[in-house]
Amino acid sequence: MLQDPRLEKLADVLVRYSTKVKKGDLVAVIGDPVGMPLAEALFRAVLRAGGNPFYWARVDGLQECLVAEGTPEQVGFVNPLMLDMIDRVDVTLSYWAESNTKWMSRYGTDKAALLQQARKPYLSRFMQKEADKKLRWCGTEFPTHAQAMDAEMSLTHWADFVFRAGLLHLPDPIAAWQQVEVTQQRVCDYLQGKKELRFSVPAHNGHDGTDLRVDISRGVWQNCCGHSNFPDGEVYCGPTLPDNNHSPGFGVEGHVNYAFPAVYMGHEVNNIRLAFKGGRVVDASASKGEDFLHKMLDQDAGARNLGEIAIGTNYGITDFSRNILFDEKIGGTFHAAVGAGYPKSGSNNQSGLHWDMICELRQRTTNGVASPGGEIRADGELFHKHGRFINPSFPQPE
Repeated sequence: MLQDPRLEKLADVLVRYSTKVKKGDLVAVIGDPVGMPLAEALFRAVLRAGGNPFYWARVDGLQECLVAEGTPEQVGFVNPLMLDMIDRVDVTLSYWAESNTKWMSRYGTDKAALLQQARKPYLSRFMQKEADKKLRWCGTEFPTHAQAMDAEMSLTHWADFVFRAGLLHLPDPIAAWQQVEVTQQRVCDYLQGKKELRFSVPAHNGHDGTDLRVDISRGVWQNCCGHSNFPDGEVYCGPTLPDNNHSPGFGVEGHVNYAFPAVYMGHEVNNIRLAFKGGRVVDASASKGEDFLHKMLDQDAGARNLGEIAIGTNYGITDFSRNILFDEKIGGTFHAAVGAGYPKSGSNNQSGLHWDMICELRQRTTNGVASPGGEIRADGELFHKHGRFINPSFPQPE
């Protein structure tokens, strides 16, 4: 079990900056007992802020017991206590501390889909309460050997990676994240009011590249600067999908090839290609894990809709780690999530799925494979080329 003095610094940032816990707040600390040193640090920080913390265990071993031994009805059961919990709390502080990130990989895709459907009411209520500004939350990482192995690092190097990505190596990380907020807000202000984003990557390495148009005309751009995820570093909005309640938009059109593996519930899916029409995935393929991909996309009516479109802005995260908390923030990439969207971002799409997939926009060579780089245009104007914003006042590599 990792014992690290930087956990106290992390807890202080999450409580005082990310969620701004105040006197009388009911605060749920949620995570695996493996991460108890962080849970204890969070408890101390919440108490100093005047809040009332309690612990809610999230244990992969018990989830595996449910999947292995439970009937379909039991696996898909919606726990009313979790719904009651999210209705009552003011703040959630969650952390991931997996002992085995692949525990779900040998269980059938039907069980995985049932687990996701059981989570759907909780996820919908969680997102709506946040949109109504009745919930503050933040999720972070407690470094474990399992995550370190996924990232092909030692635990020592992985912990350094995690804490540096959160700017915890700096004398005043809160001040540093406040500056990130200012810089990223310039991107949000530029994009707010735009009608269309177009992502382009030339064909290469036997793939037909990426040419994706996303209607953002009713999207509300969100500045992700350490208030909900930690570490952070992205801007995103909800795509405008055609529906019966608003004037129709074109939704999402075109195709995207994802250079990075997409990891979800312990399953790694490689070389995903998605084709969109009207905002929905109409064709999906993968070189590995295609059956799992299809099962996730077919789990409910909203799973094939695009719920989020985002640009990674954390140039301190440069390498793929198979951990979505970090990978989706890589500066010089964009990512899109199929499934549920956040109401605060202008999305009304509901699903048990929220799966972020990452597309490379940088010119670089990885494992001998060259990437030609890509572009992003807003209403036809080029503002992001080869992984960098053209405007020097926007986030830039150090």
